[in-house]
Amino acid sequence: MKLSRRARITVRIIAFLGLAAIYLPLLLVLVNSLNADRSFGWPPRQLTLHWWTDAWASTGARAALWTSVRAGLGATALALVLGSLAAFAVHRHRFFGREAVSFAVVLPIALPGIVTGIALNSAFRTVLQPAGIGLGLFTVVVGHATFCIVVVFNNVTARLRRTSGSYEEAAMDLGATTFQVYRDITFPLLRSALAAGALLAFALSFDEIAVTTFTAGAGVQTLPVWIFANMARPNQAPVVNVVAAVLVLLSVVPIYLAQRLSSDTK
Repeated sequence: MKLSRRARITVRIIAFLGLAAIYLPLLLVLVNSLNADRSFGWPPRQLTLHWWTDAWASTGARAALWTSVRAGLGATALALVLGSLAAFAVHRHRFFGREAVSFAVVLPIALPGIVTGIALNSAFRTVLQPAGIGLGLFTVVVGHATFCIVVVFNNVTARLRRTSGSYEEAAMDLGATTFQVYRDITFPLLRSALAAGALLAFALSFDEIAVTTFTAGAGVQTLPVWIFANMARPNQAPVVNVVAAVLVLLSVVPIYLAQRLSSDTK
């Protein structure tokens, strides 16, 4: 479709305004993390790395970061196993309720986080607490996995749709076992999709706050929850800006790698 010159200019202006609305606030967070003024006067009269030093020395921020990493890794591991199994079941097999299973797997990411959090909190208190398992890191991992499964499922399903099963059938005709077929053919074909799904799942888990609030309990605090709890404290505001800036910078890496791995370019 060929657009007129006026239409092209209009589209470019709208695109620029949309990107500016998304990225200018992020840029302000980065600049404020270097602002020497504790009250964040604008424009900054002086830049400093003092707040970055304070953030590194903050034991609360470091502990919350380590909790987020552990929760993200656990949720990603669960999502890889369950998401890839669900993708194989839905794509490679025909059975009654196949579409319903696909819908049920994808639904959690469309639900508001607070709804998922309330539902999981109720389920954990009803099922796990009578068995002596309280809210903690385990329940956070399970809660995050409910929506992390979706990105793994979507990535693996998309790759399976573009991958012919003839290679696997040929290998089995030549006497290869199911494990050998998966190790030598299926896994290499799906490796980049699994890696992309894992990166996106980790990024989703690392950033989650609503589900975490309802599933973490009193003794577990992830980095987003720590930021939310400290952003209203005047003495902690500069440190919170630094932590937010670090999260912005770190979030770019998994999203970029996932985008590259999900593309068709080799």
